[in-house]
Amino acid sequence: MAEGDNKSANMLAQETAQLEEQLQGWGEVILAGDRVLRWEKPWFPGALMGATTVLFLLIYYLDPSVLTGLSCTVMLLCLADYLVPTLAPRVFGSNKWTTEQQQRFHEICGNLVKTQRRMVGWWKRLCALKEEKPKMYFASVISSLLTVAWIGQQVHNLFLTYLIVSFLLLLPGLNQHGIITKYAGMAKREINKLLKQKEKKNE
Repeated sequence: MAEGDNKSANMLAQETAQLEEQLQGWGEVILAGDRVLRWEKPWFPGALMGATTVLFLLIYYLDPSVLTGLSCTVMLLCLADYLVPTLAPRVFGSNKWTTEQQQRFHEICGNLVKTQRRMVGWWKRLCALKEEKPKMYFASVISSLLTVAWIGQQVHNLFLTYLIVSFLLLLPGLNQHGIITKYAGMAKREINKLLKQKEKKNE
């Protein structure tokens, strides 16, 4: 068991180091984005939502086709991949890179690797469910897809995408400031109260 844990930890450290090397040119930008997503300043959430809203309003106004939107997105990613590593040191100043910043960059890369591992683990569990319990797999997948299709039919796809993107952008800050834990705890207490009241009525 200990050998397996050590092997997993070594693989995690190796993958994290590889990701750090790949994203080294994006270091300053990633740290700046991390500060915004974690709401280091009170006005960051408002600025984040304002920028997201402006972007989606622009998409709504231009109403590009799927092919045009995909082409523009890939083009912007290619430009960012070329320009950011070149311009970031000049804008942020590579000589200002501190030990604290390096440690935070290491933590971010570690979290990204862990997230990737979780997604792979979920996919493997889904494949295992398909092999072991095909009926349950079929029922759960079809019901989930029907639910998503129904939601997509009821809500405009661009507005639904806006809500999803906004939630994902606000999620790190909500988690950092304990808002999710607070309201999850409140919901759990309310559910427990309802269950206790139901038990008393049954008695």
